[in-house]
Amino acid sequence: MGVIFSPIVAALNPIAIHLGPIAVHWYGVIIAAGVVLAVTLAVREGRRRGINPDDIYDMILWALPAALIAARLYYVVFNWNYYAKHASEIIAIWDGGIAIYGSLIGAGIVVVIFCRSRFIPTWLMLDVAAPTVILGQAIGRWGNFMNQEAYGRVTSLAFLQGLHLPNWIISQMLVNGMYRQPTFLYESTWSLMGFVVLMSLRHYPGLFRQGEVFLAYVMWYSFGRFFIEGMRTDSLWLFHLLRISQALSVVLFVGALIIWIYRRREANPPVAYLDGNPFREKTKLSK
Repeated sequence: MGVIFSPIVAALNPIAIHLGPIAVHWYGVIIAAGVVLAVTLAVREGRRRGINPDDIYDMILWALPAALIAARLYYVVFNWNYYAKHASEIIAIWDGGIAIYGSLIGAGIVVVIFCRSRFIPTWLMLDVAAPTVILGQAIGRWGNFMNQEAYGRVTSLAFLQGLHLPNWIISQMLVNGMYRQPTFLYESTWSLMGFVVLMSLRHYPGLFRQGEVFLAYVMWYSFGRFFIEGMRTDSLWLFHLLRISQALSVVLFVGALIIWIYRRREANPPVAYLDGNPFREKTKLSK
């Protein structure tokens, strides 16, 4: 029988505020904050690259709902044994249970369709969005922290203290009487590092061609996610044999690398990222 620990300080309340009968969860507040910051930074960079801010705002109006729906659908489909018996919980996204890869798939489809309709280079739009998306992911993982989810295997208090974490993080990692690996923090830190790297390098003359900032993001995130996913205990599984996020990470990393190499070897390689939108005048006329 395992030892049951008591928290150093009280666990944090996942409810931020009550507005009458409506409970506003920290999970939603944190994700919303990440989205707002990501959009703000994307608009600033988009303007520099010749993308009209209104186009980005219009795209978000479609991409955000698609991302949320796809993220939840992805999670529910791969947890169908549970949700088949608890159908009323399918829409309860405020309790957590949205998958980042699902949101990226949903938003990605919208971005491709939207850019084609507005004469905006799809690769350029993805490049502009990529660093801000990974920043949003870094922030969003703290929503998982507030819900006490996306944690890892059982560990010891001594291990967590050895990471020099503040007590309020350590106490939140006490789940059902056992201390857990803070995998949410590992992924948040990895994503934040990716944001810093991409933001530091994307304006370096001649380094990136259009599409390569996005491909670098895909490779960075999927590489880290593969190893972090292996530490988690709440992974989505395929036939109880394969962690879905690990398999998808491998596919995305290899796929992004192959696309990068192939595009570089084309007779007419893509234009430089810093060249911006070659269709900016046509975009104006389409409005």
